[in-house]
Amino acid sequence: MIDQLKRSFAIAKKDMLIFYLKGPVVIMGLIFPFFLFLAFLIGRNLSGEQLFVGLTAMTAFFTSTAVGPTIIPWECRGRTFERLITAPVSLTTVLLGDLQASFYFGLAVTFVIALPAALYLAVSPGLAVFLTATFLAILVFSAMTILFSSYPPTDVPADVMMLTSLVKFSLLFISGIFVPLEHLSPYGRAVSYVSPLTYYVDALRHSFGSGYLPLWADFGMLALFGIVFFLVGVAVHRRVLEKRFT
Repeated sequence: MIDQLKRSFAIAKKDMLIFYLKGPVVIMGLIFPFFLFLAFLIGRNLSGEQLFVGLTAMTAFFTSTAVGPTIIPWECRGRTFERLITAPVSLTTVLLGDLQASFYFGLAVTFVIALPAALYLAVSPGLAVFLTATFLAILVFSAMTILFSSYPPTDVPADVMMLTSLVKFSLLFISGIFVPLEHLSPYGRAVSYVSPLTYYVDALRHSFGSGYLPLWADFGMLALFGIVFFLVGVAVHRRVLEKRFT
């Protein structure tokens, strides 16, 4: 197991060197969250805590889901995915490496933005809750990218980006960032529970003492989402593996 983890890190290192500066990654992971946050900010009378939660949640969500969906399509187009599959590593190890690449990118950018934002907004989230929620949420969002990249089996990154953008925007607007859970209708609140981002936003609010759901439920649901996303993603990748080479 340790040997496979080392190999997965080698794959992650390769992904970091190749894909971090790709155009779609920079646009969807850095530029787009910035302008989306401006749209969230302008014309609204929000407290520093609300701004910090919104900025951090959108940054973590978009950065950690920007890299993973495009890795395998690019690998298939360059015929390097075939080399990985024939190497002495399992498909799970390859996907774990892709997950790590998304995780490191999301974690780095989120902390680079969140720490100065906390100082500028003069807010002090509970450190233990903030760190635990952020690490766990970025792992979940990175696992989500494994599922995103599993289907359809295509070598066109734009196809995957279109699908992921549709899902991400749908989740963004039902996850309590723009309208807190306690202000949603019962129907809207029920819909919001299908989004992992909902539980991260609520956990961030818990770091300021104002969460809606129990904190253990936020952490538990994030862990559950992460496990399900990764296991289902691996299963679908195995199912469509042959189609990628036809």
